[in-house]
Amino acid sequence: MFVVGLTGGIGSGKSTIANYFLEKNIVVVNTDHLSREAVSPGTPALSKIQHRFGGEIIEENGQLNRRKLREIIFSDDNERIWLETLLHPLINEALIEKVKAANSDYVVIESALLLETNQHKIVHRVLVVDVSEQTQLDRASARDRESAASIKSIMASQLSRTARLKQADDVIDNELHIDSLHDRLEVLHMNYTNLATK
Repeated sequence: MFVVGLTGGIGSGKSTIANYFLEKNIVVVNTDHLSREAVSPGTPALSKIQHRFGGEIIEENGQLNRRKLREIIFSDDNERIWLETLLHPLINEALIEKVKAANSDYVVIESALLLETNQHKIVHRVLVVDVSEQTQLDRASARDRESAASIKSIMASQLSRTARLKQADDVIDNELHIDSLHDRLEVLHMNYTNLATK
C-alpha cells in the first residue's frame, strides 16, 4: 500500500486538506482519532493516566479531560514525555492496522506528529501543510479558544516550520486562494495515484 503522510503544525489546516482526499475516496487515517480511541473509557491507558494525574483528569461522563491534560503536558516536558511513551506505541499499532486494511488507491496518514515520531518511517511521501506561524497562532486560537501562550507552547513542542519543510517531499501552501489550493491538490492526487499504481 502506498502511504502519504500528511502533517503540519497546529492551526495549519491539516483537516481541510485531509477532507479533499476523503472526497476523492482516499482512506485517511487520523492519528488524533486513534489517540482518542486509545484513551476511551475503560481502556488501560486511561486508567494509567488517571493514576498519574488524579481523578480530576476524568470528566463526569468518564471521558478524559483533554484540555486539562494538555495544560499539564505542555507546561512540563517530563509529563509530556511520559504520556508520549504510553500512547505512541498504542497509536502506532492501531495506525499500522488501519493502513493495512485500507482499500483505496493509496492511503493518507493525517498526523501532527508524523515527523516527531516513528510514523514517518511507514510513509512513501511526506506532504507538509504550510502556513506562517502567525496564521497558525490566529487559526488555532480562534478554533480552540486557547490563549496565545498555550498555543505557542504547543507550537514549541512540535518541529519548527523550517525543520518540517526540510523533510517534506511535497508542500501545500494553505494560505492560497481556494481555487489555487484545489488545483495544487488535484495535481498531488494524480501524482500519488500514479505512484501507487506503478
